[in-house]
Amino acid sequence: MKKILILGIGNVLYADEGIGVHFVNYIQDKYKFSHPNHQLDLIDGGTLAQSLIPLISQYDQLIVVDTVNSNHACAGDVFFFDFDHAPAEIDWQGSAHEVEMLQTLTMMDMVGDRPVTQVLGVIPTVIEPMTLGLTPALINAIPTMEKALISYLTTLGMVVEQKASIQIEDVIPDAYKRGVNHEALYSV
Repeated sequence: MKKILILGIGNVLYADEGIGVHFVNYIQDKYKFSHPNHQLDLIDGGTLAQSLIPLISQYDQLIVVDTVNSNHACAGDVFFFDFDHAPAEIDWQGSAHEVEMLQTLTMMDMVGDRPVTQVLGVIPTVIEPMTLGLTPALINAIPTMEKALISYLTTLGMVVEQKASIQIEDVIPDAYKRGVNHEALYSV
């Protein structure tokens, strides 16, 4: 059995910085996934980065959903790539947690604990303190992100069923309540 983790990273109190968290909550509320031989988990990782190592190392495959930056892209542009073959134009230095997540994945790689990793990233518009919500550019990027993720999961043999008709704006107001169960991180 292959264990697959979709991990949303971000700080929901910094506008577009929270896209990874909001997107994972949205996908979890909207879809049901099944596979006869694989386990798929969706987790809001917030800004925990290195604290997530015990959790991440239990998986065979990881899909990180986060903001990324590029001097050659516009707000709302979506990138889906293999972590080991990141496009040259991708810059991880855009926000406080991204450097930590990059360092976390690099540290895991050095000790041989990092699962096969894909990144579903989007260029943010606003990273502003104390702003819960997403800018129109990122809201408009959601269908592209959704299509990329669902298409990829389908290639892994996942059966995807829509269980709710919702918009990402529906999950944002409760995002700060849904974070990682810290007790579960350390009980593994």
